[in-house]
Amino acid sequence: MSIIAWLILGLIAGFIASKLVNKSGEGLILDLVLGIVGAVVGGFLFNTFGAVGVTGLNIYSLIVAVIGAVVVLVIYHAIAGRRAI
Repeated sequence: MSIIAWLILGLIAGFIASKLVNKSGEGLILDLVLGIVGAVVGGFLFNTFGAVGVTGLNIYSLIVAVIGAVVVLVIYHAIAGRRAI
């Protein structure tokens, strides 16, 4: 998958996951970064459990990336939330 496709998939996945986790976006750059990291994490998790990971720019890969981005965002909020206190 090309870099442009990863960026598009990461941005969309980060945006959707951000809306699912805390109802407001984290900002364009952080959504993009967390979405790309989430796509990698989602692909790794799906491969670990025997399913196919991110395969390209399609709906299945978007679902995998969103699930991974939600996992990354929950971990991010757990870590960032502790620092704010």
